[in-house]
Amino acid sequence: MPVISVVGFVLLWYIGAEIAQSRLLPGPVAVLQYIYEETLHGNLLTQLGITLWRVVASFAVAMLIGSVIGLAMGQMPALNRVLDPWLIVLLNLPALVIIILAYVWFGLNEAAAIGAVALNKIPNVVVTLREGARALDPGLDEMARAYRMSPWSKFRNVVLPQLQPYFAAASRSGISLIWKIVLVVELLGRPNGVGFELHLNFQLFNVTAILGYTLAFVAVMLAIEYLLVQPLERHSTRWRNKPV
Repeated sequence: MPVISVVGFVLLWYIGAEIAQSRLLPGPVAVLQYIYEETLHGNLLTQLGITLWRVVASFAVAMLIGSVIGLAMGQMPALNRVLDPWLIVLLNLPALVIIILAYVWFGLNEAAAIGAVALNKIPNVVVTLREGARALDPGLDEMARAYRMSPWSKFRNVVLPQLQPYFAAASRSGISLIWKIVLVVELLGRPNGVGFELHLNFQLFNVTAILGYTLAFVAVMLAIEYLLVQPLERHSTRWRNKPV
């Protein structure tokens, strides 16, 4: 079914381009030809690699900081009361505001770009992991104390399996959100990356290049989803399918 839907989309795209006969709607053949030429002789792979690096760096920072804060807020009611108003503010503050302020305060540099993207994602991770910490089974905690498990053994064998669905949810939503925000960050203040190329070709009114970079970007996202995210998710939940 996924293959049929993709083929159907490409067919409709081809028919629409043939009917329009306009440079504003290049056909799939022209776009694929552009991707091929840019891959061999242009900067397509370089720009994709730069954007991918920013996505990975921002994702790692957001998941690390957000997980620690979320678990602490879920386990410590006093801390949750103190930080909850700020969490609400960050959840509702537009990403564009955070990006602009990061560039104004810290300059048009890589640290400001990655920090702005991570800061936009951290509140979502905090909310998800906070709920996971609140849902931990106290009976399993008592069992761990009864068996005198070490802190690391308790975390690995008792706490982490319970938090796995929450980590998975935060990771899945995090990747999809960070992909989008990274492009905005690159468009506003970086001299490279897919977002920069989209902005440049928008100024040149080069729709073929815009669609070419977009398709290449989507291909990378799908590859990461099907070749990395979903296999890791299946591996982390394999214990659920083991016979009792």
